[in-house]
Amino acid sequence: MNEELQTALKLLQMLVGMRKRLRVSGPSMLPELQPGEEILFNPKAYRQKLPKVGDIVVARHPYQTKQIIKRVTVVLEDGSCFLTGDNTSSSTDSRSFGFIPPNKILGKVTSKFP
Repeated sequence: MNEELQTALKLLQMLVGMRKRLRVSGPSMLPELQPGEEILFNPKAYRQKLPKVGDIVVARHPYQTKQIIKRVTVVLEDGSCFLTGDNTSSSTDSRSFGFIPPNKILGKVTSKFP
């Protein structure tokens, strides 16, 4: 699929509510996600199944009002996830705040816009 068609499909998914948009705000997911890039995430991805190790997810920070984008590195049987940034030297993640319960996982990152 060419790049223009992929972009049009991403926009269409966002417009019909299948995806939500979020801007990457820090360096914690370098090199995969750059600060300033926008991602689309699927808020319905984990309604019927648990996240998988390796998924990049959007979650609510456990102690602040912001959303975070991290990679799932461990999933417990109850659905709680240990989340880490790819750029571990610049990431505040589950190494600091522990496991994230399933009700704080907002969705799975599905694509990005440069």
